[in-house]
Amino acid sequence: MLKLSFAVLIIAIAMNTVAIHRPAAAADVRQSFFQSIEIRSTKIAAFEKWNTAVDRYTREQDRAEQQDCRNDGSVACIYAELDAFLDTLRGKTRRQQLVAVNAYMNARPYTRDTKNWGKKDYWATPAEFMTRSGDCEDFAIAKFFALKRLGWNANALRLAAVKDLDRGEGHAVLVVFDGDKSWMLDNQIKQVVETDAVRHYQAVYSINENFWWRHKVTTSSRSAGIQTAAQ
Repeated sequence: MLKLSFAVLIIAIAMNTVAIHRPAAAADVRQSFFQSIEIRSTKIAAFEKWNTAVDRYTREQDRAEQQDCRNDGSVACIYAELDAFLDTLRGKTRRQQLVAVNAYMNARPYTRDTKNWGKKDYWATPAEFMTRSGDCEDFAIAKFFALKRLGWNANALRLAAVKDLDRGEGHAVLVVFDGDKSWMLDNQIKQVVETDAVRHYQAVYSINENFWWRHKVTTSSRSAGIQTAAQ
């Protein structure tokens, strides 16, 4: 679950209040997943934990490229293992890739940040996750970068912070756009599910390396002529 990450969300929204309430261009307001509309912003600096995880991942990649794997548990070995798995998926359909990556990461146990890192909220890199596992946003981050390594465009990938309406708690999943459909990869569900079929999650915000989106619940945005997020 993502309980404490909603504090980050509140701070981010406060810092972006002017941008959010400024009239949005039509291209920035679209029908989105989990029965919401989304409002896009480029102001992602306030999302410190996400940005820090992305920066650490970039540095890990640089180290891995400069090292040889000597079966010593190094970053080079961790990413070599991941890439060997991803190589088995090249040439498969995009749907098959999503299912395989979801299952590969979900095979790891859920581990709370307090046990893993001695912190209430820590966003791990894929290498950290593959070494020590993690909680919901760590699963989503690992899947995000695994798909990027497989060749998926980052603009098709979103880390999504949601409210679990059944449990009344925060949670994080990966949402992937493919053509006119969007799919959810969730550490709590074995299957890769089309987001239109999901009713127990309420989207709060989503983010990738280029943008973040504030989500609003709606039941009439499609009939109002708003574009879909996949367009």
